[in-house]
Amino acid sequence: MRVLVVVEGTHDIKFLRRISTLLHADDSALPDLAGMERDRELIFLPISGHPQAWIRRLAPLGIAEFHLYDREQSPVTELRQQTVATINQRCCCRAVLTSKRSLENYLHPRAIQAVADITLEFGDQDYVASEVAQRVFDSSHEDYSWSQLTRRAQVRLTNRVKHWLNTSAVEQMTVPLLQERDPDGEIISWLATIGQLAETA
Repeated sequence: MRVLVVVEGTHDIKFLRRISTLLHADDSALPDLAGMERDRELIFLPISGHPQAWIRRLAPLGIAEFHLYDREQSPVTELRQQTVATINQRCCCRAVLTSKRSLENYLHPRAIQAVADITLEFGDQDYVASEVAQRVFDSSHEDYSWSQLTRRAQVRLTNRVKHWLNTSAVEQMTVPLLQERDPDGEIISWLATIGQLAETA
């Protein structure tokens, strides 16, 4: 095993597996993370939040590390920026913070529409999963609205949406759609970094 990819949760893993397979098919120089995982060259580690607790926890393993964390919102963003800076001071470790709120923000609305048959627009800092869950719910319930649901029900439905956003919707993405949503090539840069860490490990 050459590299640990540390992410916040299992939805991030689903996204990265699929988007890297898409990009690897377009450019073989970029790693296919799902393939690396199958070949035991890479292990995904979902940490369920609290990135600062993982700044040095994995150091005794002596394995290259790539950390990817959602930007979220202030004051969480600032704390995560400090965490990323500290991790990047360690040997054979790289950490990045997404420029958008979360990985779902890199999806193109057309990919979401292909799965859920809803039309929507969202910004880089919007909570995409919640907005999609609300639109899907309201479009299928005429006498009951999202605002009438309990907080618990909203969270449950949002989590269900997060699953298919990071699986089925990602599978509807194409390279041109991704270029529209990620014109600076952030995701490509993450994959290139993982590839470099694996090669030097």
